[in-house]
Amino acid sequence: MKILEDRIRQDGTVLTGNVLKVDNFLNHQVDPQLMNELGQEFARRFQDAHITKILTVESSGIAPAVMAGLHLNVPVIFARKHKSLTLTDNLYTAKVYSYTKQVTNEISIDRRFLAADDRVLIIDDFLANGQAVQGLLDIAKTAQITVAGVGVVIEKRFQKGHQMVTDAGIQLEALASIASFEAGQVIFAQD
Repeated sequence: MKILEDRIRQDGTVLTGNVLKVDNFLNHQVDPQLMNELGQEFARRFQDAHITKILTVESSGIAPAVMAGLHLNVPVIFARKHKSLTLTDNLYTAKVYSYTKQVTNEISIDRRFLAADDRVLIIDDFLANGQAVQGLLDIAKTAQITVAGVGVVIEKRFQKGHQMVTDAGIQLEALASIASFEAGQVIFAQD
């Protein structure tokens, strides 16, 4: 998606450890116009998948997931990383390791929000090693629901997440696919 690639080139910063910082438009400060366009693109790519709900993990996946939900006209469920007084029982849970934060969280979704006939679309901000997506896939398997696809705003194709999703036979749509980082620059994959 050219508009996203241009924005990454303009505002993204490559950090050590294969980390791309995009906090000025995606995962700290959010550009709502860009999120709307991302949501439209996800909706276009999954328009025939009969999606009933979108799953994401808090917090950076919420903005693109909500916009995709708006354009697909389906609810969005985000897996919580922290327990709350209102979310204590009857949960689907999975462990998820965050590479950028160097911490493992137990994510959870209230069982009331998933039904056996659901066809879900998993949306996230990044796909690198695939830990967040794997956690949501684990929850989907436990809930016995169908994962119709995975949509990510940015994938780092050179890490194992892409292969993990495609090996599982799940439709993967990345709006920007990075082949590598070279000399502090983002090199996009040529599909």
